[in-house]
Amino acid sequence: MLGLVDGIFRPEGVRESSPASSPLAVQHDAPPPDEHTGRLLIVDDESMNRELLRRWLARSGYEVAEAADGRTALRMIEEQSFDLVLLDVMMPDLDGIETLGAIRRTRSVSELPVIMATALAGSDDTVTALERGANDYVTKPFDQRVVAARIHTQLALRAAAREIEALAQQLELRNAFLRQTFGRYLSDEVVSSLLERDEGLEMLGERRRVSILLADLRGFTALTESLNPGEIVSILNTHLGTMSDVIHDYQGTVDEFLGDAILAHFGALTTRDDDAERAVACAIAMQRAIADVNRVNDDHGLPQVAMGIGIATGEVIVGNVGSEKRSKHTAIGSAVNLASRIEGYTLGGEILVSQATFDDVADLVEVDLVREVWPKGFDTPVRVHRVAAIGGNYALSVPQERAQLVELAERIAIRFAVLEGKSVSGTFHDGHVSALSSTGARIHTIRAGARRPAHRAGR
Repeated sequence: MLGLVDGIFRPEGVRESSPASSPLAVQHDAPPPDEHTGRLLIVDDESMNRELLRRWLARSGYEVAEAADGRTALRMIEEQSFDLVLLDVMMPDLDGIETLGAIRRTRSVSELPVIMATALAGSDDTVTALERGANDYVTKPFDQRVVAARIHTQLALRAAAREIEALAQQLELRNAFLRQTFGRYLSDEVVSSLLERDEGLEMLGERRRVSILLADLRGFTALTESLNPGEIVSILNTHLGTMSDVIHDYQGTVDEFLGDAILAHFGALTTRDDDAERAVACAIAMQRAIADVNRVNDDHGLPQVAMGIGIATGEVIVGNVGSEKRSKHTAIGSAVNLASRIEGYTLGGEILVSQATFDDVADLVEVDLVREVWPKGFDTPVRVHRVAAIGGNYALSVPQERAQLVELAERIAIRFAVLEGKSVSGTFHDGHVSALSSTGARIHTIRAGARRPAHRAGR
């Protein structure tokens, strides 16, 4: 309890034996402190102590409630809102330390400050109270200005904590809005880099070993000639949305959409040991997801599509490129160009990877074709590998769709050249077609007087 014998308040410079140390003298003669606001709860089992404290604090501008014991105080705290509790240590039944422990189970030190009233500074009660979560303490007999200052300080700290919490919530809402808005144009990984790193918006670059994936629809340009704008946008949105989700699932970063093509990076922002593996597995998952895209197209009466994918791995420069008004996070280097060139050699449903990519995943992938190509802009031939499946953590295989050939009643004579990727050889051959499907044909070639049947299927 707050001791009446020693006095409730002791004015500064007045000895305890002075007549001015009586509660009534101080209450009457002391000038009122600065006006403050806040709702306080005084917890003390002595009614006279509560009454004197209530009057003085009310004169100071506070709204004051009283509780005669710890249990009543706990009930009031649950039912009402308070800004601070002035809690006496010595009380019967539930003492101040036990009451403080119960308060802290539901209210944090910033949510509800508690100032303990103790008989002696540095006592075991003081240490225990601070360890249990008391914000501060005052000793008896009280110095009025010290009590006022400590109450004011704790309320100011509480207000500051609430302001910081509000700012943090506003910042979180702002970041959530930015993530949602810019997430439509940038990957989550890029948005996080911009928001969370101090250098996120700086025009910086760094070298990284990255696996670059470029996926493009086959024959889409010609297809657009027969479709209206709404149908074209519908096909693209379904395709790009589906493929972006797959890339995200494999922790890739969508760099940009290039018409009907998608450029993605694996390792541009965060380098991992399995970047190439994830890139190849992602490419297979994307080829498998084409079936989902085509089901949507069928439901809307739109034509089916097919996709080719090229992957290259190598050291590139990654960073923000552009101007202060407009920039983008991208990758620059020969691996990016090579991925684009390799993709140009693919047919629908194919995945071609560079030698460097294959070297990184050789123990995991199955390939069914290896050949050398001479891409535009490269001084030497490039070896590419057509991926059929990947094992390890993913165990995926490229879908093998074989259209049913229809036998022709009469063979059709043709003259043709061999297509290597998208490059047409300069040598022409004579032959004839004996069977057709929507995606393939059986062709019989005539070379040096010999008949040699051949079958080529693909989009």
